[in-house]
Amino acid sequence: MEAENHTILSQFFLLGISEDPELQAFLFGLFLSVYLVTVLGNLLIILAISSDSHLHTPMYFFLCNLSLIDICFISTIIPKMLVNILAHSKEISYLECLTQVYFFMIFVRMDNMLLTTMAHDRFVVICCPLKYTVIVNSQFCVLLVLMSWIIMFWFSLILTLLVKQLNFTTCTEIPQFFCEVVQLLKVARSDALIDIFLYVSTALLVVFPVSGILHSYSHIVSSLMKLSSSVSKYKAFFTCGSHLCVVSLFYRTGLGVYLSSAVVHSSQRSRIASVMYTWSPPC
Repeated sequence: MEAENHTILSQFFLLGISEDPELQAFLFGLFLSVYLVTVLGNLLIILAISSDSHLHTPMYFFLCNLSLIDICFISTIIPKMLVNILAHSKEISYLECLTQVYFFMIFVRMDNMLLTTMAHDRFVVICCPLKYTVIVNSQFCVLLVLMSWIIMFWFSLILTLLVKQLNFTTCTEIPQFFCEVVQLLKVARSDALIDIFLYVSTALLVVFPVSGILHSYSHIVSSLMKLSSSVSKYKAFFTCGSHLCVVSLFYRTGLGVYLSSAVVHSSQRSRIASVMYTWSPPC
């Protein structure tokens, strides 16, 4: 029998993290707690930055945007999961799935762009401190963020439209707790050209930000090596330390998700890696 395609497909089935009914109450409490802590923590960061004029600097402007994106990022995934656990359901409509793919890609790529921008900010403040206020001014910061949003909106729209062209059988099961592009490609009956375009375009939006971060920190390390004062080195390390921790956590967990999806055949390991990736955005 010929497979039915996406034109008559009404829903997917998300298998979730575990199918054990005894674990559902624990998972609901755990994810609800993480969600509330993440949202409240980021809201406090936004409120603190907005209310203190001393924090109206480029770095805190980027941090404020990052916190807002992290709230949207986790809100794209967790609420639907919590509703499904409460309703003892695994269903997600076709439209909801595409919507989740669209917004997930926007927010996760915006995280990439902002982390790269923050690395450039640290590079300028350490390597070119006298030119910092000229290079990284308020207009420049707003333009960078605005351009990032525009690029990500269009990229996510194109990506979602390509996913919409994929062919699925009815009652398609996704071995994940949200609609992830990699898993959708695995369960779809699609044209190889679409798969290649999706992977290449996604990879490019990882390669360029990572290259930007590595370039910035290579210059930062080079500048730090020339400093004779240990106090100055400590201050510079303190300035970059928190950002480096966030970057390493974000990319390590993200790489773990896609490697586990592409290489490891255990769907359970892929789901666990995705949990860490979902929780990795800083709160």
